[in-house]
Amino acid sequence: MKWNELPLDKKLYLFELDDVLYPKQDFLLQIYYLFGQFVEFNEGESLASSLTEFMKNILLEKGEDAVFEEVRKHFSFKEDYAENFERLQVNGHLPLKLLLYNEIKLLFASLIEQGKTIAVLTAGNPALQLNKLKHIDWQGLDKGIRVYFSDELLFRNIDPIPYIAYENGVIPKDILYLKEKITKL
Repeated sequence: MKWNELPLDKKLYLFELDDVLYPKQDFLLQIYYLFGQFVEFNEGESLASSLTEFMKNILLEKGEDAVFEEVRKHFSFKEDYAENFERLQVNGHLPLKLLLYNEIKLLFASLIEQGKTIAVLTAGNPALQLNKLKHIDWQGLDKGIRVYFSDELLFRNIDPIPYIAYENGVIPKDILYLKEKITKL
């Protein structure tokens, strides 16, 4: 969605997390770095930087879902590294903060100034998404923001949008759900 196409008559602005608030690749590359350090420590070989670079290249060429399997094959890792890789994503402490897109910072500041409600509705493993959220450099823009996990709500047979509307005292048509990056004009 383009910046100038955003309707400003809504009461609640709901945002997806990955590639909407911040570039997901920033999170993944830091996880790859941490995984490279972990493997280097366990294997006793200096391979963190080559492993991290390999993972980055696979991400860019084949996508996130192909990364671990390609790494496992290329470096002949045991399958038990998969558990460590997943654990790092959910619990890993990132070396750098995740930065909000500039457009999001401007939009949040504008919405807050107008007294609008801002919330996050994110899909995926709630523990993983929560780890990402806690590493974002919000610069104070997170005050009062509620976070909802669609997978958790759907697991409980709760339709997310009506539930969030009820929780925030609005009707569903008063919600704008942004699931893609906001671009400039």
